[in-house]
Amino acid sequence: MVIEMLSTGDEVLQGDIVDTNAAWAGQQLAECGLKFARRQTIADDLSTLVSVLDECCRRADWLLVNGGLGPTSDDLSAQAAAVLLDVPLELNQFWLENLKRWYANKQREMPESNIKQAMLPVGAELIDNPIGTACGFAIVHHDCQVLFTPGVPSEFKQMLSQQWLPRLPKGDHAPIKRFFTFGLSESGVDQRLQQLVLPAGARLGFRAARPSIEIKVFAPSALQSALREVHQQIRNILGTELFSEDSGDWAALIQQLMLAKELKLACAESCSGGLLASQLIKVAGSSGYFERGFVTYTNLAKQQMLGVSESLLTHFGAVSVEVAQAMAQGALAHSDADIALSITGIAGPDGGSDEKPVGTVCFALATETQCFSQCLQLTGRTRTAIRETAVATALDMLRRYLRQQPMWGEYDLIKRIREEQS
Repeated sequence: MVIEMLSTGDEVLQGDIVDTNAAWAGQQLAECGLKFARRQTIADDLSTLVSVLDECCRRADWLLVNGGLGPTSDDLSAQAAAVLLDVPLELNQFWLENLKRWYANKQREMPESNIKQAMLPVGAELIDNPIGTACGFAIVHHDCQVLFTPGVPSEFKQMLSQQWLPRLPKGDHAPIKRFFTFGLSESGVDQRLQQLVLPAGARLGFRAARPSIEIKVFAPSALQSALREVHQQIRNILGTELFSEDSGDWAALIQQLMLAKELKLACAESCSGGLLASQLIKVAGSSGYFERGFVTYTNLAKQQMLGVSESLLTHFGAVSVEVAQAMAQGALAHSDADIALSITGIAGPDGGSDEKPVGTVCFALATETQCFSQCLQLTGRTRTAIRETAVATALDMLRRYLRQQPMWGEYDLIKRIREEQS
């Protein structure tokens, strides 16, 4: 079965908009044991669109077309489909009434230009869009099933999930199993998994997605039972460097672990500037465990908000294990949390020294009775990369603590300068 995707829009080709829809659609297909044979993007040009649509339909069994269903003159998908089928456009009265209700509910008068969104090729099947003004529609050309979808990501995702994916025949591959590691390099993960024995027809895939390495297991559905042993082998080989399975959303995993233990968390951040707290609260329900966060970027803020002593800052410097410890302990003292995480470091591109180069970051995890701290030299070509890796390291410490695993990971590309437990 050949499945293709065609994205339309000058703004996509010119880079004004990143085509996240295509990436998301590919991921959804993979979860169904399917994949795109080809994806391409074309400009808002009617003749080009008609020509490429015809080419795709001659190759593919299923074609997903994204974009070009808006009310403006450069939205050409419906017109192109009509030319392709050699039929006129006709007003879909059902969708026109739906548009009028949509605007009435917002207490706005519908612009005349929106009538264009109710003009569909004769014979096309209307596909509902419950959250937007652009309906989708389906046609058949050269025995290829073609679905036209809106470009707005939220609308596209809902239409794809509810209307298109259920129509597709099931693939002959099992859903992809994913494992996410932290601290190991891509080559390091690959080297470890060389000992893995895969059944015929199964294969591994790797993806470096800072700050983790994702391992994917692909296999035909017939091997589903044999894969359970493969999955367990991977868990055994990766050990505590395995952060999570199936989902790369580390904040969701942390939330699950914290809620299960009924613990509260506070964060004290310097070089990460609130990025740690921001990642944690992206997950709905985080208020069930996340108590508060302190962004103490200057030395004065560390003193005033966390009670870090001036003498400690003067003697050891803001980027030190001692200050990281004091920040975490101060966050505990100034909150109702059970656990506190702290991050202080040099994210660059300036501010480093021979003693403490850019990428030097110190961490601490404190509870009422314990404090774990470490100083690392993080690798990262940019300020953003260092900050993101710092946040991931802090989450890794918390994950290890909650799972009662060794606190210090075996990092391939990160140099540990110091570690301490008190």
